[in-house]
Amino acid sequence: MFAYWALVYGLILGSYATPTVLNDKSDVSRHFPRSDVLGPSSELNIVNEVVSPDGFPRSAILADGTFPGPLIQAYKNDDFSISVVNNLVDASMPLLTSIHWHGISQRKSNWADGTSFVTQCPIAPGGSFVHRFSTLGQTGTYWYHSHYSTQYCDGLRGPLVIYDPDDPLDGMYDVDDKNTIITLSDWYHNSSLLLNSNTAVVIPDSTLINGLGRYAGGPPSPLAVVDVVQGLRYRFRILGLSCASWFNFTIDGHTMTVIEADGVETLPMVVHSLPVFPGQRYSVVVTADQPIGNYWIRASSNLLPDTFDGGLNSAILRYAGAPEADPATSPGPYELEFNESLLRPLNNMPVPGGAAIGKADVQINLVPGLVGGIFDINGVPYQDPPVPVLLQILSGARHPSQLLPKGSVYELPPNKVIELSFPATDGLPNGANGGPHPVHLHGHNFWVVRSAGNSTANFVNPIKRDTVSMGSQGDNVTVRFVTDNPGPWFWHCHIDWHLHHGFAVVMAESTDETAVQESAVIPREY
Repeated sequence: MFAYWALVYGLILGSYATPTVLNDKSDVSRHFPRSDVLGPSSELNIVNEVVSPDGFPRSAILADGTFPGPLIQAYKNDDFSISVVNNLVDASMPLLTSIHWHGISQRKSNWADGTSFVTQCPIAPGGSFVHRFSTLGQTGTYWYHSHYSTQYCDGLRGPLVIYDPDDPLDGMYDVDDKNTIITLSDWYHNSSLLLNSNTAVVIPDSTLINGLGRYAGGPPSPLAVVDVVQGLRYRFRILGLSCASWFNFTIDGHTMTVIEADGVETLPMVVHSLPVFPGQRYSVVVTADQPIGNYWIRASSNLLPDTFDGGLNSAILRYAGAPEADPATSPGPYELEFNESLLRPLNNMPVPGGAAIGKADVQINLVPGLVGGIFDINGVPYQDPPVPVLLQILSGARHPSQLLPKGSVYELPPNKVIELSFPATDGLPNGANGGPHPVHLHGHNFWVVRSAGNSTANFVNPIKRDTVSMGSQGDNVTVRFVTDNPGPWFWHCHIDWHLHHGFAVVMAESTDETAVQESAVIPREY
C-alpha cells in the first residue's frame, strides 16, 4: 500500500507536466444518444479524446470515448460488475481517476462506491478497478461520474438507468428507452486543472443537452434532436450532469408530469418548468399532443446569459413528419412551477423519529462557510486524507479523533435516526456564497422534511431523494435518514469546484460494523 501511494502521489505531481498531443477527432460527432448500450457487467475505458460538442475543439476525459459516456442499463435486482480501466495519457488534465455510481446505495459494498480518498485509492494510469455491487430493489434514474479532483468537469460522466419490469407507473407512458434520456450539462473550453485554482465562481462556456450545444459567438454547431410520434406518451429521464450550473428545463407547448425524483417514484405532479440541480434526476411524462412540428427544448442556466438566441441553451423536440428545421416556437407561459415541498412519494414510508425538528437520535447542523476562497463546514475545510477513510477504519481507526481528515469526519452510531440541517449562509459574513448549493449524500437517500423555500417541516409524506438544494439565505433544509448502511459516506456540495475547495464532510457510519462487514466482502485484489 505504501508503494502504491508513492506511485499515486508521483502521478499527482506529474499531472501538471506538458500535455500529450492527441489526434484531433473533433470533426467526428461523438454524443449521446448512441446505438451501443452497456449492461451491468461491462468494461468502462477512461480515455482522452479531442471533442467539440459545442463547436470548440478541446481534449477531454471520456468514458469509452464519448460525451456523455455510454448509457449503462440494468434491470431491478441485477448484480453489477464493471471494470473501470484507466487509459489516460493527457497530462494537461488529471491522470488519476475513479468512478462513483451516483445514487446507488452500495449496501454491503461501501468499498465499491468509487469515491477517491474516502472509499478507495484513485486508479493510476494503466490500472483498473472492478466495481461489484447489487442494487437490492433500487430502480430509476442514476448516473456515474469521476470522483477524483474536478475531473468530471473534463467530461467523465454518463447516465445509468435501472428499469423496473413491474413499474407501477408504466400505464402513464408508452415509450421509455435510451432515446428518451435527456442529459443536461455545462461545458468548459479549458481543462479543470487550469480552472480549479480559481476560487471564484467558474463560469462555463456553454450548455449541452444530450452532449450538444452552442456557445456565444461560436459556430452553429448541431443541436440535439429528441424525436417523438404524435399521440404517444414519453417518459423523459432528465439528468443534471453539470459541474456548476443548475437549469430551468422547459419544452415549448408541452406540460411535464413528474413521476420520479432521484430514483424514487412520485405521485404525478404536472409542471411547465423544472429546476434541475447538479446531481439531480427526474422522470417526466410528456404527451406528444401538439400539431406536427418542431418545438424548442430549453435549459436556461443560472450561470450563463438567459437567452436562447442562436440556439443557445437549447435542443429540439421533433415530431415525426416535421421538417428538419429550427423551431419557431416561443417560451412560456410557465404557470405551473415545480415545488419540491409539494412532491410526494408514490409509496409513502413514515419519517423515522419524532414529528418535530430536533426529535431524532442524532442532530447535526452542517453550517457552510467561505473564507479566503476556501469553503468549510462548521469551520473546517475538507481536504483529502493521505489514506482513504475506509482503509483507515479497516486498519483499526474507529473514532473521529483517530480518523483523517481531522474535523471533517462525523461518527454516526448504528441503527439510529440522523437529522442533518444545513442552513444557507449566502450573503452572511464569511457565508458560503455561490449558491444555491446542491448537496448529495452517498450511501443513502433521505427524507427531505424541510425543503428550500419552505419553513414548515413535513413529517407525514415528504419526498425522499439523494441530492437536494440548500436554497438561499434564510432557508434551513433538513433531512433525515437511518444508519442502516455501514461505511464512510461522503456528504458534499455537487458544484464540483466547491467540493474541490473544501465543501464536504465524511459520515463514518457504524465504524465497528464497517470493519467487520467490509473485511468480509472486499475482494482480495482491493
